[in-house]
Amino acid sequence: MEIRKDRVVTIDYSLRDDTGRLIDSSEGAEPLVYLHGNENIIPGLEKELEGKNPGDSIVCSIAPEDAYGDRDEALVFKVQKKDFGENVEVAPGMQFEAHGENGVQIVTVVKIDGEDVTLDANHPLAGETLHFDVKVVDVREATPDELEHGHVHGKHDECGEDCDCGDDCDCDEDCCS
Repeated sequence: MEIRKDRVVTIDYSLRDDTGRLIDSSEGAEPLVYLHGNENIIPGLEKELEGKNPGDSIVCSIAPEDAYGDRDEALVFKVQKKDFGENVEVAPGMQFEAHGENGVQIVTVVKIDGEDVTLDANHPLAGETLHFDVKVVDVREATPDELEHGHVHGKHDECGEDCDCGDDCDCDEDCCS
């Protein structure tokens, strides 16, 4: 069965940067399972996988505009330490959830200078060309619930690693929100 919109795809992958440094991999972990055509993975990789079948392998490079976009220096800004609340330790490299006009965003502390904290709301891979080595493990039809919710349901879905629902996850409101 070939990969196309609204099919559940299982892949093994490795992701490297321009220098060849390994950024992420499914090796030694569970393969990635996603609902194709529903913005669950970066658009460039989705395009590369379109039409592939189980057993197919691809090696591809995805430009920033088809991955996490270009870096936007307007997303680097300063706040005051006091904005984090009392007794909150803040250090470079820490990440926090910020709620803004575009919804929830992850921001990274990049620098602390006295009471000034510099944050970066760019995705950590923004501006990077991503190099993938991918093997298609499985492709199946999505269930009606998966199509309705726009993502795969199953053993390690949004319910979490400790979920005991097996492959019968009903994806209640708490699971999808």
